[in-house]
Amino acid sequence: MQEPDWEKATEKEIWEFVAVHLQKNGINTVLVGGAVVAIYTSGLYQSGDLDFVKSRFDQVDRILKEIGFAREARHFAHPRCKHIIIEFVDDPVAIGEDYKIVPASRKIENTTIKILSPTDCIKDRLSSFIYWQSRDALDQAILVARHNKHDIAAIERWCRKEGKEALVAFEEFHRLLESE
Repeated sequence: MQEPDWEKATEKEIWEFVAVHLQKNGINTVLVGGAVVAIYTSGLYQSGDLDFVKSRFDQVDRILKEIGFAREARHFAHPRCKHIIIEFVDDPVAIGEDYKIVPASRKIENTTIKILSPTDCIKDRLSSFIYWQSRDALDQAILVARHNKHDIAAIERWCRKEGKEALVAFEEFHRLLESE
């Protein structure tokens, strides 16, 4: 896979490059968080980091070093890419109390890499709105919903399972989504 132009690379380009290299070395990952919003909105939102849920951590340092990244405390940075860092969190992929997440797959040069689906991305952003009162996360959920096919019924079901505050958040999300 061709190396990205590090100084100008988007979250999508860096995600694909890094995820393919990790997958080819037996490290399964799922992209979660704000970078998923950036990808699903074609850069209308920019996160500044890639959050990977990983299946295992051994050899991650070595693999990332091979493609130019160095560990800096809890994250990895590339010396020519000042605008995006990489972070890892442990399995499992979860959104609120839901641990049965089935990520979407993308095939890049005969390698399958994974990312939250648009529906799960919306739930993830709503989770940040519900549990951390992040209005920015609500705006991100709306942005993803406006630019991608999603399952509004699944989002509502998830909110109902999360509880009363989540249902109130869903109602606000749905009202704002329908307002434009």
